[in-house]
Amino acid sequence: MKVIIPLAGKGTRLRPHTHITPKPMLKVAGKPVMAYILEDLEKLGNVEQIIYITGHLKEKVEEYVRAEFDFPAVFIEQKVQDGTAGAVALARPHVDQPVLIIFVDTIFDADLSVTKTTDADGIIWVKEVEDYQRFGVVVTDAQGNMTKIVEKPSTPISKRANIGLYYIRNWKLLYEGIDWVLKQPKNKGEYYLTDAFQYMIDKGAKIKVIDVEGWYDAGKIDTLLETNRAMLEKGGARRPTRTDGCTIVDPVYVEDGVTIRGSTIGPNVTLCAGAVVEDSQLRDTLVGAKSRIVRSTLRNSLIGDEAFVEGVRGELTIGDHSEVRARSE
Repeated sequence: MKVIIPLAGKGTRLRPHTHITPKPMLKVAGKPVMAYILEDLEKLGNVEQIIYITGHLKEKVEEYVRAEFDFPAVFIEQKVQDGTAGAVALARPHVDQPVLIIFVDTIFDADLSVTKTTDADGIIWVKEVEDYQRFGVVVTDAQGNMTKIVEKPSTPISKRANIGLYYIRNWKLLYEGIDWVLKQPKNKGEYYLTDAFQYMIDKGAKIKVIDVEGWYDAGKIDTLLETNRAMLEKGGARRPTRTDGCTIVDPVYVEDGVTIRGSTIGPNVTLCAGAVVEDSQLRDTLVGAKSRIVRSTLRNSLIGDEAFVEGVRGELTIGDHSEVRARSE
């Protein structure tokens, strides 16, 4: 099986953090978001090659993947951001067998081993949501096969949201569909991969719909913090080796080389290597490597690498190498 991972986007909803860090490499519970997906692929064990469709900060993505994972890999730059169908189209020269397509701004609980036994032309994984108007939702027939995807419906035609995880066994028909999509007028300014799936269905393909147990969005600051909490609660926590009289409220993830003095940490806090926290209270917060937090009370905050925060109370989002000081006169 081949795997296609499109990650060319600029991550605008996560600025300023994505100005110098690719969105899939932002950390939750001590690991880059994309690491959770790649570790699942390692467990699957039948991946012949991963095709990364890169763009924004592509060198950092390639350097990280080559250093941390042993998959045979190819990196293709998507120079024109023309949509998901355009991204997957770039992988065509390398696809000669069934493919798994994964968009890595989410983490999911899905049993990927079903790809080894299915006789369907494809699989699309979904998650039932209440705010269905925000998503593309999947409609199925009585046999559980997809009939169509409706983008941001105004009525509850379905609450099963498309999460960006697909297996396509009939890869030749997929690329026939993509070729067709790329010849049509753009759909709201883009070429959508889901329109290629609709082409497949119209040609008689059976795309099975499977619900995932968990789906954790890492595409916005608030949902990134929620995903950090979820990963900590699911077993990703790591307490500091030394507390020096500080209060630790589980769950937390504290990397080696972190210094905590006179502070309360947690719940749902991640501190990256080299961070220093002094005389502060942190909860529901991510602190980047080598950052320093002094005399502050933070919640629902995202602090970049090598930042300095002093005297701040409340919620704060700052990028790498930033300073925020709030001193009373």
